[in-house]
Amino acid sequence: QVQLVEAGGGLVRTGGSLRLSCLASGLTFNSSTMGWFRRTPGKEREFVAAISYSGHSRYYTDSVQGRFTISRDNAKNTMYLEMDYLKPEDSAVYYCGASTKLYTSGQYMAQYDYWGQGTQVTVSA
Repeated sequence: QVQLVEAGGGLVRTGGSLRLSCLASGLTFNSSTMGWFRRTPGKEREFVAAISYSGHSRYYTDSVQGRFTISRDNAKNTMYLEMDYLKPEDSAVYYCGASTKLYTSGQYMAQYDYWGQGTQVTVSA
């Protein structure tokens, strides 16, 4: 059974930082593309960042480029999202996803096979 468990969400002030983690089990982590998506009330889940199985390729949505850093530790079956210079518009439920498909960029929800339960990030003004 595949499980993705996010942690690290919380309440932070504008300009602050948070580090999210996603612990995976039940899948071959080191051959899976991993990604972060987020959803705010009334909106579709949107892409935030993705990282290839090796960690060599990383993709970000424009609004977080330069502020967020995605990384992974294949020895620990864990992916991270370091979020710096947070803004109120970053407030959302953040979900991690895993894709077992080959040659996927991880930028689209349809590419993912598994999702975590989400962790809330709230940035106060």
